[in-house]
Amino acid sequence: MESNVYEKFGDMLKSIDNFVWGIPLIVLIILTGIYLTVRVRGLQVRHLGRALKYMVKNEEGGEGEVSSFGALCTALSATIGTGNIVGVATAIAAGGPGALFWMIVAAFFGMATKYSEGFLAIKYRTIDEDGHVLGGPFYYIENGMGKKWKWLAKIFAFFGVCVGLMGIGTFTQVNGISSAVTNFFDPMETWTVYLFGRDISWVVVIAGLVITAATALVIIGGIKRIAKVSEVVVPFMAVLYVVFALLLVICNITEIPAAVVQVVRGAFGFGDAVSGIRAVAGGILGAMMAAMQNGVARGIFSNEAGLGSAPIAAAAAKTKEPVRQGLVSMTGTFIDTIVICTMTGLSIVIAGSWAKEGLEGVAITTDAFCSGLPFPSAVSSFVLMICLTFFAFTTILGWDYYSERCLEYLSNKNKTVVKVYRWLYVLAVFIGPYLTVAAVWTIADIFNGLMAIPNVIALIALSGVIAKETKEYFENCKK
Repeated sequence: MESNVYEKFGDMLKSIDNFVWGIPLIVLIILTGIYLTVRVRGLQVRHLGRALKYMVKNEEGGEGEVSSFGALCTALSATIGTGNIVGVATAIAAGGPGALFWMIVAAFFGMATKYSEGFLAIKYRTIDEDGHVLGGPFYYIENGMGKKWKWLAKIFAFFGVCVGLMGIGTFTQVNGISSAVTNFFDPMETWTVYLFGRDISWVVVIAGLVITAATALVIIGGIKRIAKVSEVVVPFMAVLYVVFALLLVICNITEIPAAVVQVVRGAFGFGDAVSGIRAVAGGILGAMMAAMQNGVARGIFSNEAGLGSAPIAAAAAKTKEPVRQGLVSMTGTFIDTIVICTMTGLSIVIAGSWAKEGLEGVAITTDAFCSGLPFPSAVSSFVLMICLTFFAFTTILGWDYYSERCLEYLSNKNKTVVKVYRWLYVLAVFIGPYLTVAAVWTIADIFNGLMAIPNVIALIALSGVIAKETKEYFENCKK
């Protein structure tokens, strides 16, 4: 009886997810990125070098709560997480190697989207007399589009709270941590306790308690403490992960051409690698749509371009120049997806882990690392576990900040409501390890899509402002 209830609930979630993340939203997000790329004249190609320079060189004399680099690290703390390790694996398992192609395509155009979000965050943010900064889509909708659009701003803020509390911020991250830790310390689930109607490894229980306690200790300190932790953890763990993923690729360099061919052919529904997916999806077009849907959805889950979350952190940056912060924000998508997700995806395709039966989520990436790296399996899986744990933990912190800011907007800066929310957030982190993988990712996908819609509307509506001031900034740079 219980299994039937779970199956019906799962089927209902999948139906909602397929509706939210249907062809219209995918096309809308990609077309928005293409449109903004044209409006800012391919800025993600022409000015990537300048953006990377600005990323590490803080601006002097700007108003805000944290440095530009601190704001970027806060944003990266929320984006570099399970999406890079678990999300990529899930996308390729469901859509085949071609999902990686569409993930990269979406990220390329997403860089223009992320630039636009960072630009608008600074231009329309508010700064109180005590120096407290509040900005993001809710303010560029209200202040940029006009007061009559405040209802749209509130819809975004509501979904932002939901995404943090029941999506990217809590369930998926702590679930990914507990899965990775269990796969390393207790893969056979030898030590278990009966909880919530099933046997659960003690490792899951202990990991959940540790992460919950650490989360509670940090989020009480607000943006400055979150930024301080992120500035140390995010760069170190990102470099560590990229080094190991790059080493895997180098050790299997002769297999890269075949892997790239698999990715490109799979993106359009061709190749032996996706024959099973073709059969399930209903032919070549169905396989192509499966690759596109999973690639774009997981790509946005990972880099959040178009979602509207990163500009909430960008608004806190100490800067007076919207274009500058837009460029810094843009590097987040480049680092997150075009560098880190591509490394993960190539590793999985080269090892063939995505097609192995019985593997899902983090187990796919773990298998790829163990197969492809010239180390004992214990070393490879340990490194991956550490990276995922810290990535996911910083994502939990970053999304607490995002969702708190959304709640501040909804509650007219009611501090009591925010304090109560923090404890609800901690509670969500506590129960996250005990939810099923499929249900967790589906819920996150649904809220992602709903949050993106009002933000994309605002980006299109304000694209004229973005294009005009961007052009003026670069013309002045030439003088």
